[in-house]
Amino acid sequence: MSKINLLSKQVADLIAAGEVVERPASVVKEILENAIDAEASVITVEIKNGGIGFIRVTNNGTGIGEEDIPKAFKSHATSKISSADDLHSITSLGFRGEALASIAAVARVEMLTKTQDDDSGYRYCIEGGEETYFDEAGCPKGTTIIVRDLFFNTPARMKFLRKDVAEANAVASVVDKTALSHPEVSFRFIRDGKQVLLTPGDGDLYQTVYSVFGKDFASDLIPADYTLDNIRVSGYVSKPSASRPNRNMQYFFLNGRQIKTPTGSSALSEAYKHSIVSGKFPCCVLNIEASPEFVDVNVHPAKTEVRFVNDKPIFSAVYYCAKNAVDGVVDRPSITVTKKDVADFLAPPEPPEQITLTEQSKGIFAETSRPFTPVRKADIDIEYDEEDEAAVPAVEKTAVEQSLSEAPKPYSADNEEQIAEKAEEKEADEQESVEEQIPVIKQYPPEVRRSEPEEFWTVKGELFGTYILVEMAEKIILIDKHAAHERIIFNKLLNEDREQATQLLLEPIVVLLSKPEYDVLIENIELMRDAGFEVEDFGSGSVLVRECPMSVQAGEVKDIVIELAGYLLQNRTILLSEKLEWLLTSIACRAAIKAGDFTSEKEREQFVQTLMQMPEVRHCPHGRPVMVEMLKSEIEKSFNRS
Repeated sequence: MSKINLLSKQVADLIAAGEVVERPASVVKEILENAIDAEASVITVEIKNGGIGFIRVTNNGTGIGEEDIPKAFKSHATSKISSADDLHSITSLGFRGEALASIAAVARVEMLTKTQDDDSGYRYCIEGGEETYFDEAGCPKGTTIIVRDLFFNTPARMKFLRKDVAEANAVASVVDKTALSHPEVSFRFIRDGKQVLLTPGDGDLYQTVYSVFGKDFASDLIPADYTLDNIRVSGYVSKPSASRPNRNMQYFFLNGRQIKTPTGSSALSEAYKHSIVSGKFPCCVLNIEASPEFVDVNVHPAKTEVRFVNDKPIFSAVYYCAKNAVDGVVDRPSITVTKKDVADFLAPPEPPEQITLTEQSKGIFAETSRPFTPVRKADIDIEYDEEDEAAVPAVEKTAVEQSLSEAPKPYSADNEEQIAEKAEEKEADEQESVEEQIPVIKQYPPEVRRSEPEEFWTVKGELFGTYILVEMAEKIILIDKHAAHERIIFNKLLNEDREQATQLLLEPIVVLLSKPEYDVLIENIELMRDAGFEVEDFGSGSVLVRECPMSVQAGEVKDIVIELAGYLLQNRTILLSEKLEWLLTSIACRAAIKAGDFTSEKEREQFVQTLMQMPEVRHCPHGRPVMVEMLKSEIEKSFNRS
């Protein structure tokens, strides 16, 4: 009995569709590529319910003739290539002939199309791979494709789709990348009835970047253009000061096709090697123009992975393109100062308001409501005339006098002791205020105290601005102040009520993310709140941060949010507790004192005292040791003293 079955056309189409159509974003990508190949200059994308229920893509391209419409929905039917030799010189975005057939196999599809030469257009409907309607219809030149009820006949595939918001963000990412790859085409994106993107389509890449990512991102870009051995790289790279914690804002295109290229990313990082700090990455929007014979795009159905005949010229072209751009710009922090700012700065300080003493009432200050220091007889001596005082008419107390009636009285024999006590309290408050202004490492109450008597230790100094040297009994201890401080903060974040230990930012911070980062962060807003961040959806790939943990400086908020979004994007499946622990570790690392930062003798003493009372702090959250010990006997052995 035969064990090999010949699959039916319907099953074969469903299998093929699984390689091409993974989600609504895949559908939009394939249709957009067809529209660009059809020489469209204006393209409109509209979705509802994340694209699962409704997708409509309209273009003003060349359209499809009557006899070609049914063929377009057949497997491996295409107008882009005709022979095997054409695969070695592909210039179009599409060439496999699988897109429309795969989409029609798993959805209800309707097409309206008209060519320039036809008197009327045509309406064609197909569901699950079966034609249901084909007739003339009135429509403008170009093509409109409507996709409804995606995966209606494959319910098992529906289980792998995410929420409507997540799917819509994935579609938005596809539209953004396609718009960036073809600035000569005007793209309009409508999401649930609201227009969220409109590009000018005038061929100006900068204006397209501005439309997609906004003013702040665009203002940090540098134009770049370089040609090497018939390979041209052009577009924009970011200023060194605008680097990010990950590579998610690096966009590379090859002959107008969005690609993933480790070669390009490596070359870009190498170009910025001495311009940005370690752990940061530049942003870019770069298009690589190379001969079609130099690259193989027939690697993956998604056509985002390509192979170069030789990676070295690509690496060199991207490297010199970015390097020349960065070296040619002066990227220094700057501030804007107005004439008024200068005048205010140079103006002499206003004299303090003088307290006026009157004789209207004996010893009562009645012409100021500002707080003041009690006046002693040694400072001011006033002679009172009893006759003048008696001549003063009796008047009702004013509001100011009423508020001052409870103020300290001037010097007299009756209240001398009271004034002296007040003065001592004031001096104590001033001393306490001065101590609070001394910049010291934060001290936290020890969670675990030693049960045995505390060993005697002495801080001997600091090495390389990083390690605190401590002498204790018959040994010396080297403490990594960053690692130790990081662990102390981490323990505090774990044990404290993080909702109570947050600070309201003076000005909310807007953080621009790539669409995948934005999507995953919106899904984890509760996680951010658990860690002490109050984050809101700000739309168009941005989030608004209103609160952050007390340990975090406002200047660190943007990088932490971007870093977290990148981490969540790569680790969607890990446990929530692991995500929270990683976030707290990142917060602690950024909040801790850095290696090389200056610490005074008093700070070192206080820090070591806190650390010695916390025996559980012996490794940082990353697992590195907090301190190392060296016995006196080992040192003596090195000097042949043993």
